[in-house]
Amino acid sequence: MELKGKVHEIGALQQVSETFKKRDLIIEYAENPTYPEYIRFEALQDKTALFDSLKTGDDVEVSFNLRGRPWTDKTGKVSYFNSLVVWRINALTNSAAAGAPSTPQYAPPADLNSAPGEEDDLPF
Repeated sequence: MELKGKVHEIGALQQVSETFKKRDLIIEYAENPTYPEYIRFEALQDKTALFDSLKTGDDVEVSFNLRGRPWTDKTGKVSYFNSLVVWRINALTNSAAAGAPSTPQYAPPADLNSAPGEEDDLPF
């Protein structure tokens, strides 16, 4: 799955155990700009380094897996948890902010007709 949004917050690395680490990332998802959503993603193990080059305010596209699992508390009550686990993140460049033109510049179209002064002798 993929989602595009703006980096709102980058969490600190959490060393959960000797062999397990994770890191959170909050993305502002503005499908409706009047009411933006703040979506929490997590990166696990070596993927935590994916967030190192990000800054608050960066536009990104996040590729992630949706995971869900049950958890039973001491009283036997079962709860369910969902996780959005990042496996790739791409920074989106804002060409207008970088000073680049918003539309690509192309060479003018070439005239593929016959050279000036030549008659087209094709039968169709």
